[in-house]
Amino acid sequence: MPKFEVFTDKSGKYRFRLKAGNGEIIATGQGYSSKAACMHGIESIKKNAPIAEVVEIEEPAD
Repeated sequence: MPKFEVFTDKSGKYRFRLKAGNGEIIATGQGYSSKAACMHGIESIKKNAPIAEVVEIEEPAD
């Protein structure tokens, strides 16, 4: 089963990562100042990802 893991990083920010059923990390979240904000970020992904369009872009050359 895929799962979201919520944790605090070294700077005390709340973060999440989404792991696939095989344990591979497939997405990570930004640092949030509160756990509630982190949970809101997870809910936003759950709500919006099923309808998200896949767009292929070219990365600019450095």
